[in-house]
This record gives sequence, structure tokens and C-alpha cells, in this order.
Amino acid sequence: MEEKVVNQQRPQKSPGVAGFLSMLPGLGAFYNGQIAKGIFYMVLFAGLISIQGAHGGQPFKVFLMIGFYFFQIIDSVQTAKAINLKATGQKLAEGPAGLGVPELVPSGSIFWGVVLIVLGVLLIMANFEIIFYETLFDFWPVALVVIGLKLVADSVAKSKNGN
Repeated sequence: MEEKVVNQQRPQKSPGVAGFLSMLPGLGAFYNGQIAKGIFYMVLFAGLISIQGAHGGQPFKVFLMIGFYFFQIIDSVQTAKAINLKATGQKLAEGPAGLGVPELVPSGSIFWGVVLIVLGVLLIMANFEIIFYETLFDFWPVALVVIGLKLVADSVAKSKNGN
């Protein structure tokens, strides 16, 4: 009697399941086998919820919580895709945590990194009362102007290059 061995490779992780489980922050990371990240996401989300009742800083605190909520869902989906790509033997770029991330599009722009650093520095200064949240939030439209200028500059540069 001859046994047939069928080697069907199923994806190790389902991005859809990872995204669905991430609706409860941290569970998608647990599903992907990232226990420390899942615990961190749960603690961070609980902290973001707890600061909602504190005086000042609204509506920024709400946007921060909503942004983190969607970020961790997207992160879990992308991590599940990276795990599946790694299982198929495709080349992955090494990420900061040692888990490979697919290298799909080279970035080449430091704009968003600079925006996040400046925002972080301003918020730290507000936490230490070097500047006040009220002052900081009076000038939030400047961020929109800077981002708009960046988009226009990118568009002009792209049209000059003939793309």
C-alpha cells in the first residue's frame, strides 16, 4: 500500500483573523505570537482610555486614542502577512524587533519621522509645563499647512521628473 503525502501549505496566520482579533487591542498581536507586544498594546490602550477624563488636551487625546486603535489593527494585519511571506521563503527586510517586514516600497523621505519627533517634543514640553496644552492646540492648523506644503512640493518634484 502506497501512502500519498500531500504537501499543501496553508498560510500560517490569517491577516483577516489578526485584524478582527485586534478590535480588542492586543489580541491580534497575541494571535501572531507577539506576546510582549500584545501586553504592551493592552496597557497602552488602557492608559489612553484613562487619560480621557483628565482635564485639558482634548480633542487631541481622543485622536491619539483613535489613531493608536487603528494603528494596532493595521500592524497586526501587516505582521500576519509578513509571517506568511516568511513562511513561503520570500525575502524580508529585518525590522527593529527582529521580525521581518516585507520591503514593498522604499520610503526615502524623512518628513513623517521629523513630524512625529517634533510632535513628541512639543507634547513632552507640554507635559513638563514648559509650554501649555492650550497654546499648543491653538497652533494645530500649522501642522496642516506644513503637510499641505509637503504634498505640493512632492507633486511639483514628481511633475518635474516626468512621473
